[in-house]
Amino acid sequence: MTEAQTRPDDSETKDAGPGVPATRADSAPAPGADAAPEAPPAATPPTVENPLPEDRYLNRELSWLDFNARVLALAADPSLPLLERAKFLAIFASNLDEFYMVRVAGLKRRDEMGLSVRSADGLSPREQLRRISERTQQIASRHAHVFLDAVRPALADEGIVIVTWAELDEAERGQLSTYFHEQVFPVLTPLAVDPAHPFPFVSGLSLNLAITVKHPDDGGQHFARIKVPDNVDRFVELPGREGSSEVVRFLPMEEFIAAFLPVLFPGLEIVEHHAFRITRNADFEVEEDRDEDLLQALERELARRRFGSPVRLEVSDDMTEGMLELLLRELDVAPGDVVEVPGLLDLSSLWQIYGVDRPALKDRPFVPATPPAFGERETPKSIFSALRDGDVLVHHPYDSFSTTVQRFIEQAAADPNVLAIKQTLYRTSGDSPIVNALIDAAEAGKQVVALVEIKARFDEQANIKWARALEQAGVHVVYGLIGLKTHCKTCLVVRREGSVIRRYCHIGTGNYNPKTARLYEDIGLLTASPDIGADLTDLFNSLTGYSRKESYRNLLVAPYGVRKGIIERIEREIAATRDGAEGWIRLKANALVDEQVIDALYRASQAGVRVEVVVRGICALRPGAPDYSENITVRSILGRFLEHSRIIHFRAVDEYWIGSADMMHRNLDRRVEVMAQVKDPRLTAQLNDIFESAMDPSTRCWELGPDGHWTASPQEGQTVRDHQVSLMELHRHP
Repeated sequence: MTEAQTRPDDSETKDAGPGVPATRADSAPAPGADAAPEAPPAATPPTVENPLPEDRYLNRELSWLDFNARVLALAADPSLPLLERAKFLAIFASNLDEFYMVRVAGLKRRDEMGLSVRSADGLSPREQLRRISERTQQIASRHAHVFLDAVRPALADEGIVIVTWAELDEAERGQLSTYFHEQVFPVLTPLAVDPAHPFPFVSGLSLNLAITVKHPDDGGQHFARIKVPDNVDRFVELPGREGSSEVVRFLPMEEFIAAFLPVLFPGLEIVEHHAFRITRNADFEVEEDRDEDLLQALERELARRRFGSPVRLEVSDDMTEGMLELLLRELDVAPGDVVEVPGLLDLSSLWQIYGVDRPALKDRPFVPATPPAFGERETPKSIFSALRDGDVLVHHPYDSFSTTVQRFIEQAAADPNVLAIKQTLYRTSGDSPIVNALIDAAEAGKQVVALVEIKARFDEQANIKWARALEQAGVHVVYGLIGLKTHCKTCLVVRREGSVIRRYCHIGTGNYNPKTARLYEDIGLLTASPDIGADLTDLFNSLTGYSRKESYRNLLVAPYGVRKGIIERIEREIAATRDGAEGWIRLKANALVDEQVIDALYRASQAGVRVEVVVRGICALRPGAPDYSENITVRSILGRFLEHSRIIHFRAVDEYWIGSADMMHRNLDRRVEVMAQVKDPRLTAQLNDIFESAMDPSTRCWELGPDGHWTASPQEGQTVRDHQVSLMELHRHP
């Protein structure tokens, strides 16, 4: 709502203050009186053709929960390999943990501070928290029942059995008693709560047992808590039974500990015990003082993270009212933040079950290909030679990361003609060959610059470690710009070739992480283009120095240029459509939230531009609504690989762009992001093929309706193809 719409009209009666009669703007002054100047007329609001309705946005947080519900739908899908379904149950649980630690924590903080800023769809923080709580309880219950009623019995049928203590025979219990006393008992610490023992601190995401014990002498009851150790496996693997070598059995650690509570509380009666788990606020911001070392400031904030306020309490659904009330009081948790879970808590631990060696219950192994431009794995071609012949587009995980991007950096580190390597690092693996290559390059005397984003959430400790290792090797390490996260994925190699200095570049949509590159779908452009080389040189000068360049030759760079550049191209698509061209925008991203971009797409739809969106996660755009979005379709593809690439195609103006930026406020306003234009027709044809496959009417996906509801597509009885399987077949080795 504009300011003119919220202000009272200037012709209305105004109270001039105590003792002063109200006057009307159109009343004449008394004869002979000093005439006060009349107020100027109210500004006339500009006429808007096809104005957009106020309810045109979907709620960001509820859309995220819908995304996680789609992950859960994969776990419930009996057509998928069984252990892959268990994996999706684990992913759902981990996703929900992070959502509460960050998004819900932020909403709670705003609500507690009285910052009643409404979301784009008009909800206050408190209203959003209420709806989140209701929706979370629904999908958390569904999550538990998919495990209890579908996946767990199916695992048992395949010889992977999660047992209860009651199902064990005496011999097995005896074996476990020895294991408990030798391996588990020494690391457990029962904590009593009484006047001499205050309620213990409960760390976030830890699994705990809440216990009531009774003294036999006076009948007095007391509370105690035991933390389930997080440095041992969640499931205890049981010895095999004779004649059942194909069967592997697991006992949940909390049930194992519960069976030995009398050993932990000798002489006391165990009245009840229940599992619980809390999630704490991990949404902190580092105060970036120009006079303070950012590394020290971040380490200080990381130490505080474990003490964040609780934002969720998960309890087993058989917990008694009295026990729950005690936990709510002692942990300072509101009843609306309780999630009751049937069965086991924290199914993210199902990753351990997924690790069972049963290839028949998992996806068929896939070996990524090496693009022909780089030769065969056995006879690789020099990356630099290949790029002098032309640009190369790599599509992970279908194209190998190790024989393309990783080889590019490793060859640069080993090449005596390479003078400098400059690279951004947002997230990388624990045993990073990329970091090792940069260290080797520095030790060989090359100029190496690494921008390590130490504020990458939940990877801060790992990135601090890498930053220090790089510094010790002589790499010039930069932590980024004050107030911004550096999220772009860029690498610049400067090489002397005779009397010529040539620059080689990589710009990607995913992190320099060889492990996630086998799981995340991403695009990378490898090029020796002089324009892109000059652009990346300017960009790194901005990141390491005081330059604040805002315009580039072949790049869009946030926070200054990505949103502006995209909206400008949407407007050009609109103009071309009005001039008779075929307007068509295709956009693939992880999230579409930014209101300015969404409104530009709405205007494009109103002008007759066809808009097709593939979004993995959050989507605040409401497609298919009469009068403003009937030309927009939105679909979501989830599967074996995490769809992570960001690609945009503007048909009428004939431009393809790839990059690191999602259409979100944080990416466009608070991060350094890079979008690069792909111009080579050979490469744009590859990007077009990705869109054609994703948008194929028979592709397995979910489609978003104008009511915000996601529907599985195609409908039952229709031919169905899998986008990712189709791409694997194209890249599969014979």
